[in-house]
Amino acid sequence: MSNEDLLLLDFWVSPFCMRVKIALAEKGLSYESKEEDLFGGKSELLLKSNPIYQKVPVLLHNGKPLNESAIIVGYIDEKWPSPPLLPACAYGRSQARFWADYIDKKLFDAACTVWRSPGEAVEVAKKDFIEVLKVLEEALGENNFFGGETFGFVDIVAIPMAFWFYASEKFGNFTVEEECPKLSAWIKRSMQRESVAKVLPDPEKVYDFVIMFRKMQGIE
Repeated sequence: MSNEDLLLLDFWVSPFCMRVKIALAEKGLSYESKEEDLFGGKSELLLKSNPIYQKVPVLLHNGKPLNESAIIVGYIDEKWPSPPLLPACAYGRSQARFWADYIDKKLFDAACTVWRSPGEAVEVAKKDFIEVLKVLEEALGENNFFGGETFGFVDIVAIPMAFWFYASEKFGNFTVEEECPKLSAWIKRSMQRESVAKVLPDPEKVYDFVIMFRKMQGIE
């Protein structure tokens, strides 16, 4: 457990906030969580701590703000090195960062584009999303986790996204399990970890949030 002062500016459905919570749990670190009202008005602490993007997550470590989820997870791994989240060798670490970057650039946007798309555009969005999933499935290969046999950095970056997949499946009329069975097995395997299971929300609640958000955005 930690004697450090750790405060997370959080939003319950954000996969980026979930990354930080999983990393903290993997390290056995205790922290305080402050839920932000991203629609009704962001807190002064958030605006002060992340003035450039004004987004969650923000992790305040002894009052010093850290921004951007993948950077925060990397900081946690450097600051509290045991157990390690990144591979021991430089090449392995560079590969992990490559896939984390790919996930950041491709996965969440592709998943969300499915439920954001009106009418026939859904089919195009679904095809693009499945292509991204297949790239990740190939990267996973026959391994249990993206780092091999050990749950680590890339898994922490990727697994929170999986709880938005259900909404994409519902609007796209497909299942990830049918399209990418090995990736689906990785999701189930990762969910068996306490650090993941206790943090990630019910996909049905994420789906309800998506429906509300679509109405707010005027998507029919």
